[in-house]
Amino acid sequence: MKQLTPRKRWIVYTLITLIIAALFIWILPISLPIVFALLTAFFLEPAVRMLQNRFSLKRNFSAFIVFMLFVILMGMGSYLLVTKVVTSAINFIENSPMYISEVNNVWDDIEQNFEKAAQDLPEEFVIEINNQVNQFLESIRGKLLEKNYVETLTSLVSLIPSYLVSIIVYLITLFLFQLEFPRLRRQFYSHLTEKTAEKVHFMTTRLSYVVFGFMKAQFLVSIVIFIAALVGLYIIVPDVALLMAFIIWIIDFIPIIGSIVILGPWAIYYLLIGNIVLGTKLAVLAVILLIIRRTVEPKVMGHHIGLSALSTLIAMYLGLKLLGPIGFIVGPLILILFNSAKEAGIVKTNFKI
Repeated sequence: MKQLTPRKRWIVYTLITLIIAALFIWILPISLPIVFALLTAFFLEPAVRMLQNRFSLKRNFSAFIVFMLFVILMGMGSYLLVTKVVTSAINFIENSPMYISEVNNVWDDIEQNFEKAAQDLPEEFVIEINNQVNQFLESIRGKLLEKNYVETLTSLVSLIPSYLVSIIVYLITLFLFQLEFPRLRRQFYSHLTEKTAEKVHFMTTRLSYVVFGFMKAQFLVSIVIFIAALVGLYIIVPDVALLMAFIIWIIDFIPIIGSIVILGPWAIYYLLIGNIVLGTKLAVLAVILLIIRRTVEPKVMGHHIGLSALSTLIAMYLGLKLLGPIGFIVGPLILILFNSAKEAGIVKTNFKI
């Protein structure tokens, strides 16, 4: 076969780059359910092969079992999220004016005590501080009261049909991808040389194993956080311990933010209304959960994804600084890709200076 000249090769590479850019700009945004279905099928492939090999099942039956388990888990999670978390959020939003009023009452008491303690300070200085704080509280209260929560909820409900269509397309495509995954993989490898195919196969197998380990590690860490939060909340606020522990467990999956986004405002609220003991206990629990996650997460993730705790922590930190919260996950994955490419011989680092 006649080789391409450098000029023609450059033209071919440019056309391929333009086609890929066009896919990302125009086609990818409207194909997200299909893209997510392909990624999910890739991540679920180890579970399908495990069932197929361990129990000598046919590919179709093994894929069907994994698919149904995935749908059941996704359905249960969605149900609990909607019935528990959303309901609690709506109640909080509806009662937010009352919370602001309570904070105003607390501020009135603080203001009176401040005036007594600041008798020796200039009167203009004291009045200016009071005016600034009152304006701040009134602005927050006004913004909360002026929002049309019914209209917001109505607009969200109106989006449900389009989301349902996307979810149905996602699930159907996911199941078909699981059935066709071996054939799609053979077609992909048919366009590669034998040497390149071996390297790509090694990297994809390694990445699939690592992603599965990453999800397992995240789940194990979240279980530890859930148990710690449940025990702590049963000691502090037993009436809502189970509900709040579940909410913390869901929120804790968000990189960096974690349980502090729930316990932080909760503790501050009780501190502002004068319940120092309860607010302090919640703040201490927030710090304990934060320490547990930052201590346990690098070790568990390093064990399950094949990286040392130090390299995992460094990858998380650099990913956070360069890419934001999503970098907390992308950082270790990039490091895994680099190590896999090095093991496959694609990247060579055996040099000396």
